[in-house]
Amino acid sequence: MIGLAVAGIPQALAAPERYELDPVHTRVLFAVDHAGFSQALGAVSGSTGELLFDPQDWNSARIEVSVPLQRLDLGDAKWNQATLARNLLDGERHPHATFVSTAVEPLAADRARVHGVLTLRGVAREIALDVRLNAIRRHPLPPFRRTAGFSATATILRSEFGIDAWKNLIGDEVQLRIEAEAVRRRQDAQDDATLPVDPSPAEPEPEP
Repeated sequence: MIGLAVAGIPQALAAPERYELDPVHTRVLFAVDHAGFSQALGAVSGSTGELLFDPQDWNSARIEVSVPLQRLDLGDAKWNQATLARNLLDGERHPHATFVSTAVEPLAADRARVHGVLTLRGVAREIALDVRLNAIRRHPLPPFRRTAGFSATATILRSEFGIDAWKNLIGDEVQLRIEAEAVRRRQDAQDDATLPVDPSPAEPEPEP
């Protein structure tokens, strides 16, 4: 569901840290062709999950995410209901989509390609996310915990997940965009309040 500006990366981190997704500040956005007239846009809020991450070693990163499909919003209640119906997402029998990473391919200090298994409507398929780390530092607002922010994109085909109804009205290709914030686990974050809010690249953060 991952990327970073080199300025502000804590240089002293020696091992991956555990983070929990912030469901309030994490969104899965999607776009799909609507009968050739427009791109239907929607979003799903409330995702939860866990991230193991060291910005110095992308290869060690691991992520597991659960996306509550009942939180899907296309801007219209009837459209939401139709999308969650059995012939499309089948949200009653499959209320969550999940993503579990299997490998991370570093591309730059602030970018990686995250490979993993997306399970949607009970069907599991390998996909790849292009991820950018936006920032990783102590959050400036209480409770001042270390926070990592990511943006990611991917393209999937709904037909590969058995979602093949209304082919004449709904495009097969679905563009995904993910905006996510992950907060260091509370039991591991006792010292976060002592970290600088916006560390200088010339003065690394103190070792946690």
